[in-house]
Amino acid sequence: MDSHLRRSIETPISFTLMVHHIVLYRLKPEVTPARVEEMMMNTRMQLLKIPEVLSIKCGKRIDPETDWPFFIAIDFESMDKFAMFREDSIYVKFVEEVIKPNTEDSLVLDFEMDPGKDVRFS
Repeated sequence: MDSHLRRSIETPISFTLMVHHIVLYRLKPEVTPARVEEMMMNTRMQLLKIPEVLSIKCGKRIDPETDWPFFIAIDFESMDKFAMFREDSIYVKFVEEVIKPNTEDSLVLDFEMDPGKDVRFS
């Protein structure tokens, strides 16, 4: 095999694996439907201020029997951006003021998405 062809085949392709971060929450018994609405509003208002966040979705359960009545889903360009998000002072304050007082348990699910896929079209 020609040496310049071999080098081009062996060169690793550089791409960023995008991250889809989902957290399901179990709410404390005293949390009212109105409080869940406030949580949803605060989630969008606060977390969209963080530059590493590409998009965010949050919502409440439809089925009252569901164990996880509240969720947040956030997209990031990379694991590095996700790590920066977790250390951001806005996120830390959000967890202390919105999440901890209203939730008693959580389930965290992180997924890789197609490299370079524009999340606005997914």
